[in-house]
Amino acid sequence: MVGASQRRSAVRYLAGRYSVSERRGCEVTRTARSTFQYKSIRPSQESLRQKIRDLALSRVRYGYKRIHVMLKRQGIHVNKKRVYRLYCKEGLQLRPRRPRRHVSAASRQPPRTKPRAPNVAWSMDFVSDQTVEGLRFRALTVVDVFTRECLAIEPGKSLRGTDVVNVLSRITKECGAPKRIYCDNGSEFVGRLVDLWAYANSVTMEFSRPGKPTDNAFIESFNGSLRDECLNVHWFDDLTDAKEKLQAWRREYNESRPHRSLGELSPLEFKARWAENRSEIR
Repeated sequence: MVGASQRRSAVRYLAGRYSVSERRGCEVTRTARSTFQYKSIRPSQESLRQKIRDLALSRVRYGYKRIHVMLKRQGIHVNKKRVYRLYCKEGLQLRPRRPRRHVSAASRQPPRTKPRAPNVAWSMDFVSDQTVEGLRFRALTVVDVFTRECLAIEPGKSLRGTDVVNVLSRITKECGAPKRIYCDNGSEFVGRLVDLWAYANSVTMEFSRPGKPTDNAFIESFNGSLRDECLNVHWFDDLTDAKEKLQAWRREYNESRPHRSLGELSPLEFKARWAENRSEIR
């Protein structure tokens, strides 16, 4: 079905190409002359489109919903449907992800109680990438399950159990030890050093079943966002450059990135609101 704007364009084309009158062009295209002569009184959306473009270019994996949240934070209150329409007109649609397969493992997960406060349960895993010269490196990621706050992203050429203990000890000094930590059965996590650290800090290590990454879905989801929004976006000159860019993304993730499961709040905003509500109850 051809819209009014396309019909107006067709009439203008006929008038310019074949020197026909406006009346004749409207008759050929079956367009009412009032429709052709209509002038929109809607205010220009160019400034809003520019802001949407700027946000999409600075955060390439943000869809229109997150951009809508970022606009509201800037004091621009517009309808989500308008943001979507302008987002599509700018050709900013994201490449659709591969459809999720229905895995029966999700219904066979061991029962885990959901934490009701920060610093009760952590989740950790490794993610890997390489520099422009082909040097492979890994990064240890640690996330608080309740607030989704990223507690650490520690890159290194080869990370071992000693490095895991050092990172966990550093986080523990800052915010205390959790009651349990979710992780897979990697050699860095099941070794004696991590086990000794967990015993000394009264932390329960809960390991995923082999071949069942859904048992540790929190860190898998976080690592997916890290790869989409940082690792796949940047080139890393060396390990130092990788560390700087990873830490910059971590700060943005914790301080400003809206999180759907947190009511479009960032992890630190959600944590502050939780603390405020708790103090009011007391």
